[in-house]
Amino acid sequence: MNPDFLGRTAVLIPALNEAPCIADTVHYWQKWGAALVRVVDNGSTDATAARAREAGAEVRTEPRRGYGAAAWTGSRDLPATIEWILFSSADGSDRIEGAAAAFQTEIDSGAALVLGERVTRPDSRRRLTPMQRFGNALGCALIALGWGRRFRDLASLRVIRRDAFERLALRDRGFGWNVEMQVRALEHGLRIAEVPVHFHPRAAGESKISGNLAGVWRAGWGILTTVAKLRFARGGVETGRSSAACCTSRWRSTG
Repeated sequence: MNPDFLGRTAVLIPALNEAPCIADTVHYWQKWGAALVRVVDNGSTDATAARAREAGAEVRTEPRRGYGAAAWTGSRDLPATIEWILFSSADGSDRIEGAAAAFQTEIDSGAALVLGERVTRPDSRRRLTPMQRFGNALGCALIALGWGRRFRDLASLRVIRRDAFERLALRDRGFGWNVEMQVRALEHGLRIAEVPVHFHPRAAGESKISGNLAGVWRAGWGILTTVAKLRFARGGVETGRSSAACCTSRWRSTG
């Protein structure tokens, strides 16, 4: 049985040169009852957009390269009936079977952001490349150090309540998108849950991140710079609050 929340969910799929597998990914989420499947073509030079349309997806175009840019474009102008936004990879690796009931339970319990973590299940963990495992560990460690919450994964499969997502006002347009979402969710006090999922090998093609050293470098740098910017911004806010509290206290003591 398909989970109820997917009937009110837009599945957003950023895609770059994923023509061999995009149709299967679109059909997968249609089969699970998603209210809308939207593919964002991120400057592909192959038939990704055409095959997505043929499969029944709504297709948007974002020529600026970057996962965050494509994800942001996909989140614009959603139908009023959409209550949840689900982000999925285009390569067929993100699957919800075996975890759909857990996602529904967390949503029914009040979670605003549910992450499909790929670390707890041994089969999923083995399918992560060494670079993916390293990047996840580093990103999660930095978030724990700066914000006190230890995540298991910088999950690619994630679902967030639409109104909560809009409040986050994410700014990253590159590989720091997922990090920023998790950090901003913490700062906004959202209830966040992690659900173990079955992670699959990509169906076809080559990863734009872990498949080459340039991609690994861009992703790693994106994570590091995003965390640094967010921590600096938070430090500025905290310093400002401390200064304001100090001034208020001094005014009260002399007034």
